[in-house]
Amino acid sequence: MDTAKPLILCTVLAACLALTAAQWNPGTATFYGGPDASGTMGGACGYDNLYNAGYGVLNAALSETLFNDGASCGQCYTIKCDRSRPGGQYCKPGNSITVTATNLCPANYVLSGGGWCGPGRPHFDMSQPAWENIGIVQAGIIPVLYQQVNIAGSSYFLLVNIQNLGGSGSVAAAWVKGDKTGWIQMSRNWGANWQALSGLVGQGLSFAVLSTGGQYMQFLDVVPGWWQFGQTFTNNYLNFGY
Repeated sequence: MDTAKPLILCTVLAACLALTAAQWNPGTATFYGGPDASGTMGGACGYDNLYNAGYGVLNAALSETLFNDGASCGQCYTIKCDRSRPGGQYCKPGNSITVTATNLCPANYVLSGGGWCGPGRPHFDMSQPAWENIGIVQAGIIPVLYQQVNIAGSSYFLLVNIQNLGGSGSVAAAWVKGDKTGWIQMSRNWGANWQALSGLVGQGLSFAVLSTGGQYMQFLDVVPGWWQFGQTFTNNYLNFGY
C-alpha cells in the first residue's frame, strides 16, 4: 500500500443498549428488506454491510423529516406500536424495540404528499425483524410512538475500523487508550473491525497498532473527547513503513 496515505480510524456504535428518558412522539412505521433483513444492507448512511459494521438487523430507514440530511445517521430510537390510533388493532401490545438509523426513506411524489416518507411526516421504514417485534406483518403499516434515545453507562462496546495501514497493510493486534484509562487490548470483531468492551464515551482516544509485518506504532490523541459514533478520524503524521 502507499505509505503516504493517512491511517484512518472509524468509530462505530455496535448496538443501542442503554437509554435515557425522552418524550414520546407519534409517527408511523412500515417494514422492508425481507425476513432476514438482507435488503437493508447498505443505504444512505454509508454503513455498507450492517453486520460487519456492528449494527445487525435492528435498523430503520428514516423519513426525510427525521433523517435531517444525514445528521440522524447512527441515532437510536425506541419505537412501540400505538394501540390508541387507527391501525392499532395490528399492534403487538406491550412490546417496544430500539433501532439504529442506517438509511433514508425518500419521499415518493407519485403519491399524495410524498407518501408516508414525505415532508413533515415522522416515519420509520424498519427492517422486518425489528418491525415484527411490535406489529403484525399482515398490516403493512402501523401507528407508532417513538423517542430518540441516547447511549449511557457501559453496556456497549467500541468498534473501530482501521483503514489505510501502510507497509504490510494488515493489523495483527490493536489497543485503545482513553484519557482516563491505560492501554486496553482490542479483539478482532470482523475483518478490519476491532472492538473494545469498555465505556470510553467522552474521553479522548489514542490507539496502538501492531502490523502483521511486526511493526508497532502508537497514534496518540488521534480522537478528541467530543467524538461521536459513526465519525471518521485521520492520522496525518504517522504511518507504517513495512
